[in-house]
Amino acid sequence: MWPTARCRAGVADGTVGRVIEVNELTKRYGGTTAVNGLTFTVSPGHVTGFLGPNGAGKSTTLRLILGLNKPTTGSATVDGRVFRDRPRGLRHVGALLDAHDVHGGRTAAAHLSALARSNGIARRRVDEVLREVGLAGAARRRIGGFSLGMKQRLGIAAALLGDPPVLLFDEPINGLDPEGVLWVRGLFRQLAAEGRTVFVSSHLMSEMENTADQLIVIGRGELIAAESVAEFAARGTRLSVTVRTPDAAALMAVLTAEGASVEPGGEESLTVTGLSAARIGELASHHRIVLHELATRSSSLEEAFMELTADSVEYLAGEPR
Repeated sequence: MWPTARCRAGVADGTVGRVIEVNELTKRYGGTTAVNGLTFTVSPGHVTGFLGPNGAGKSTTLRLILGLNKPTTGSATVDGRVFRDRPRGLRHVGALLDAHDVHGGRTAAAHLSALARSNGIARRRVDEVLREVGLAGAARRRIGGFSLGMKQRLGIAAALLGDPPVLLFDEPINGLDPEGVLWVRGLFRQLAAEGRTVFVSSHLMSEMENTADQLIVIGRGELIAAESVAEFAARGTRLSVTVRTPDAAALMAVLTAEGASVEPGGEESLTVTGLSAARIGELASHHRIVLHELATRSSSLEEAFMELTADSVEYLAGEPR
């Protein structure tokens, strides 16, 4: 059974999470601008999702925050300091950027022990985090034989090793089974509840809808939105109306004649766009069509994301043949 609770409740140095501040951040590679004048803040106490189409600059931004790349202009700081200037960095920020970026010949315990020694972290933390992520039984196994899901768990263990107040994760649920996804979801919420700053990059809208409180959304390296999940979803303009009726075919003909777009959703269910719920009710009443349900549905997070980032998508698929 995978663990579901944190093994520790506090942050190593007794403080709560610290703020990540990105200010007019720009990164160019030759003639390509990966990040362009990006400004946002990630605060403690929330799970903040980091969204954007492929090629939007998410991974580059995370690397700039961690000091793995140097900005062309602008700054990225954690608690007011550039992260690369901090000694024993794992005590301040934990990160998972690439689950494959580990030495396959080492065991899980050896990998974490090397990180602990270089960051002045007690050896007992290795055993603690391996238990926490469900890898205690695989501690002496070589990482090269791990599945992607196991490597993700090991990467999360490395991020937690220094008990840091700030945590960054890039696509952390890739390769995890459904039980593992639920565990990660609970872990992130618990870390945020402890007052830590939790910043999670993902391309899975459903996961962000279930996990994140706040969102940072970028496209082509520029900021699109910095707000709550609910606020972002509400920015989508696509409203639809769900209708259930025993006379679905008759109602569909009436609504289509009125210019609505109607999609069948089952024997008695229709999804209608282009007409308000009130107008649908009036038409049904006029034609003596019985309704069992009439409900307006706003845009989902995925629908809002697709709509608001449409101009920022680098690669578009063609029409199906």
